[in-house]
Amino acid sequence: MPLTEAKPDALATTYATSLFDLAMGKGGQAHAESILGQLEDILELARSDARFGEFIASRVVATDRRAASLDRIFKGRADDLVVRFLQILNEKDRLGQLPAIVAAYDAVCQHRFGRVEVDVFTAEPLAPDAIAALRSRLGQTLGRDVVLHPYVDAGMIGGVKFRLGDQLVDASIATSLRRLREQLQSDGAGKLRARFGKILGS
Repeated sequence: MPLTEAKPDALATTYATSLFDLAMGKGGQAHAESILGQLEDILELARSDARFGEFIASRVVATDRRAASLDRIFKGRADDLVVRFLQILNEKDRLGQLPAIVAAYDAVCQHRFGRVEVDVFTAEPLAPDAIAALRSRLGQTLGRDVVLHPYVDAGMIGGVKFRLGDQLVDASIATSLRRLREQLQSDGAGKLRARFGKILGS
C-alpha cells in the first residue's frame, strides 16, 4: 500500500527527536535543517512516484532486499545519517510511518529553533511587501520567528484565514457572513418577535 499522511504520534516524535539530536551533535542547526530537507525530498519522491512509494511502504518486500535497495538508491546521494536512519526504520518495519516521523521532525526543528510555520489563505495573491508585513505582525503577536506559507483560496470572498498546525483561524468575509446569518436565524427571530410584541402591546 502507498504511503499515507499521518499526524505525529508519540513513537514518531521519539524517532524524530533522536534523529534531531544526532544531527545537532554532528553539525548543529545547519545540519539538522539539511536532514529535514532531504527527508522531505524523499517523501516527495514517494508521493510522486507510485512504485517508489509502494516500495517504501509495502510489508511484502523483504527487509534485507529493501535494505540493499535503499543503499543503492541513497548511498552517496543523501547524508549518511539519513541513509542510516532509513535503514533503522526498515529493520524495525517502520518505513511506512515515514510521513508522520518527518512531520514530527519538522515540528521538533520549529520548536527548538524558535520558529512557527503559518499557512495564510487569501482570495488573491499577496504582494511581497504585504507578506513581509504580515510575517512581521504575526511574529510580534506570537513571539516567535514566523515561516509564512501564502496560498490562494479561490472560494474565499475576501479576508484572510490562518492555519497554525491543527488550528484554523478564519477571518474571511464568507465566514463572517455565515456567522451573521446564523446569529440572525437564532437570535434575530426572537428579537423581532419581542419588538412586534411591544408594538402590538402599546
